[in-house]
Amino acid sequence: MSDTDADTTTDADALRTPIVAVLGHVDHGKTTLLDRIRGSAVQEGEAGAITQHIGATAVPLETVSEMAGALVDPDDFDLPGLLFIDTPGHHSFSTLRARGGALADIAVLVVDVNDGFQPQTEEAIDILRRTGTPFVVAANKVDTTPGWNPQEGEPIQRSLEAQSDRAESRLNENLYELIGDLSDEGFSADFYWRVQDFQGNIGIVPLSAMTGEGVPDLLTVLMGLSQRFLKSEMSIDVAGPGRGTVLEVKEERGFGATLDAVLYDGVIRTGDTIVVGGQYDPIVTEVRALLQPRPNAEMRTEKRFEKVPEVAAAAGVKIAAPDLDEAMAGAPVRVVRDQTEEEVVAEVREELAEIEVETAEDGVVVKADTLGSLEAMANALEEAEIPILRAEVGDIAPRDVAVAETANEETHRVILGFNVDVLANAEEELETSDVRLFADDVIYQLVEEYEEYVDDLQRSQQETVLDQIVRPARFRILQDHTFRQNDPAVVGVEIVAGTVQNNRHVAKFQGSEPRRIGQLSGIQHQGDDVDEARAGERVSVAIDGPTVGRQIEEGDELWIELPEKHAKILEQELSDEIPADELEALNAYLQTRRKTDPFWGK
Repeated sequence: MSDTDADTTTDADALRTPIVAVLGHVDHGKTTLLDRIRGSAVQEGEAGAITQHIGATAVPLETVSEMAGALVDPDDFDLPGLLFIDTPGHHSFSTLRARGGALADIAVLVVDVNDGFQPQTEEAIDILRRTGTPFVVAANKVDTTPGWNPQEGEPIQRSLEAQSDRAESRLNENLYELIGDLSDEGFSADFYWRVQDFQGNIGIVPLSAMTGEGVPDLLTVLMGLSQRFLKSEMSIDVAGPGRGTVLEVKEERGFGATLDAVLYDGVIRTGDTIVVGGQYDPIVTEVRALLQPRPNAEMRTEKRFEKVPEVAAAAGVKIAAPDLDEAMAGAPVRVVRDQTEEEVVAEVREELAEIEVETAEDGVVVKADTLGSLEAMANALEEAEIPILRAEVGDIAPRDVAVAETANEETHRVILGFNVDVLANAEEELETSDVRLFADDVIYQLVEEYEEYVDDLQRSQQETVLDQIVRPARFRILQDHTFRQNDPAVVGVEIVAGTVQNNRHVAKFQGSEPRRIGQLSGIQHQGDDVDEARAGERVSVAIDGPTVGRQIEEGDELWIELPEKHAKILEQELSDEIPADELEALNAYLQTRRKTDPFWGK
C-alpha cells in the first residue's frame, strides 16, 4: 500500500508509516546507505557526493520485505513501510522538528566502523539524547575490513560465517571500540542480535552500504522496533486535518515558491486552506497542487512529480500554493478543517513561540537555514554563555549587518551564519563595515571559531593596554656601582621583580607613602641602550633629579611609581596577563600603599 492511497478508514490505514531519520558524520556513508535502500542513484548526481538538502523517501512494506528477504515477513507487520528522511551530515537533526520534539520517530546513526566517533557523531548523539529519539547504530563500511570476503546483500550473520577468523576479529575490535564510545556517552549498546531490551540498550547493526551486507538486518530492526514500541504513536485519524513540518522552501517553475514538507498526521487535499509558519506572521493560503515523486524516488532529485488529489501521513510532499515566499524551513504546516482559521493560526503562532530565541540588549546576530537549526544554534550559544541580539531564519541580508553594527561591544559586532548564503548587497555592506561574519555548516565549529576570535581580540586589546600602562617594578641600587652622582645620576641596579621601563617616574617609599625622586632617562644592558629590563637582570640606569648620597644611596630599594588608575587596571583586569614576578611587585606596592589608604587603587 502506498502512503498516498489512503482514503478509507480501515484499521490498517489508521497506522501511518514510521518516520526514520538518517544522520551521522560527513563521509560516513549516509547517502550511500539510503541509495542502497531505495535503489536509486542520488549520490551519482550530487556534487561531492555529500547530501546538500533534506529529502524524504517512502519505502513500502513490500520493498522492505524484498530487501530483507527471510528476515521480514509482511504478514507480521501492520505498518505500511518506512519513510526515510535524509538529513545531510552537516545538518542539525533538530531541524526536523514537530510539536514538542523531533519529527522523526526513530533514527539511524551511521558510523564508519574504521573511523569511529567523530565530532559530528557526538553532535548527533547530543541532539538524539536531547530530543529523546530512539535510535540504532549502523556500523558502516564493514567491507573495508582487511581480508573481508564480500557477500552481496546478505544478512550480516550469514556474511560473518564466510569471513576468516582474522577478518572477523579485526571487525570485532572496531565494533567493541564503538560500544565503548557509546558507553562514554552514557548509552549501553551491543550487537543487535544480543540485545534483549531495545528500550534500555542501543542495537548496533554492522553493515556495508556498498555491498548491501547487513542492510536486511537494519530494515528488520527498524520495522521490528517501530512495530513493537511505536505502534501507538503511528495511530492517526486518516481523515483528520493534515499536520506536517516544512523541510525546505523552493522555487519551482510554473508554481513559484513551493514547500517540501513531511506530513506526520492526517491528510492534506488540493483546495485545502493551510496555515504555514512564516518569517513574520503565520501564512494562510490555499493548496493549488500536491506533487509527489514515484515510490522509492527521492523527492529532492526527482524531476517528474505527479499531481495527486490528496496525501495521507506519513509522507513527503511538495505543496504548491500562493504567498509562500516567507515560509520558513522547520515551521509547522496545518490544514484548516475541524477548527476555525483563527484557531489554527493561533495554534501555529503558539508553536512558533516555543522556538523563539531569548535575546539580550547586546549580543551577536544569528542567522540559520531553518527554525530547528536556529533553535540548536541558540542552545549551543546559551551553553557557551554567548548573548544573542537577534536570531532569524534566512540568508544574511544588509539589515543584519546594520543590526550587528549597533552592538556596544566589539566582540558582539558579529554575524554567525549557520548553513546560509550571504546576499550580494550584504556582501558589500560587510566589506565597508566593522562587522565580522562567521559562517559554517557545523554548529560546534561555528561556536568555536567565534570563541577563538573573541580570545584573540581580547588578547590583542590587553596587549595594547599593557603597552600603554605603567608596569610595576622593584629594583635595588648595587653597592660600589655609582658611575655618576647627578645630572643625571647613573647607577648600577638589580631588578628584583617586575619590568623597569625607560621614561618612568622613580619613587622611594617613606613609610607607606611613595616619594617621587626622579625620572628614568636611560637604561643600558652590557653597554647597549635598551627600553626595558626584566626581573633578575643587572643594568645601569640614568635617573634625572636625585643626587647619590642625598636623595638616594647605594643599597636603596627603588620602585617604578604607579598611577592609581593603572594600578587598578593591572589588579582588576590584567593580573592574568602579567608575569608572576610583576604581579609580586604589584601586590607588594599595593600592600604598602594601602596601609594608610585601604581603598587606594580599588
